[in-house]
Amino acid sequence: MTNRLVGFRVAVLALLCWTAGAWAADAAPTAALADQPPPMQSADDYVIGPGDSLQIFVWRNPELSVTVPVRPDGKISTPLVENMVAVGKSPSQLARDVEVVLSEFVRTPQVNVIVDKAASTFSQVKVVGQVRTPQAVPYREGLRVLDVVLATGGLTDFAAPNRARVVREVNGKSVETPVKLGALLNNGDLSQNLELKPGDVLIIPQSRF
Repeated sequence: MTNRLVGFRVAVLALLCWTAGAWAADAAPTAALADQPPPMQSADDYVIGPGDSLQIFVWRNPELSVTVPVRPDGKISTPLVENMVAVGKSPSQLARDVEVVLSEFVRTPQVNVIVDKAASTFSQVKVVGQVRTPQAVPYREGLRVLDVVLATGGLTDFAAPNRARVVREVNGKSVETPVKLGALLNNGDLSQNLELKPGDVLIIPQSRF
């Protein structure tokens, strides 16, 4: 009888161990996915504008690789490529266009375009309203609401932080996203620390008395 009882307990323990192992194996992929950071937004969302400085790199053709400004007319000129429109394009779009022109002179050209200096209004985030120093903040990858608020010296005493909003142009239309700056600044609510894009406008209105 005792041997049967011991054997039963051993069997139950083995079953529990197997079940726990199977559950851990099934849960591991889910946990791994949960620990992964969210997918990054494409870095090629940048829109080239007048005043930007661009590095045009042509692989295996150093004589064609130059750094050029985007002229006020929105065009650039490089060796073998004259008066090409750059404004309104992403760096990769411009690279593909340069490759098309260079293909008349170079066999299977490979071009990379890098924004050396972002100076156009397309590469700025404007902060207006009730901040200490309203201004246009140069855009950089990963720029967030808190970064631009600090860059402008913080909010004034008359600000209505929880009625702030980000205005963004999407397909030619203005889209407004509310931002509760009070919750971010006073309570540390990082869900309100939105990531910004070039051309965004952060508006902080005046409080109502």
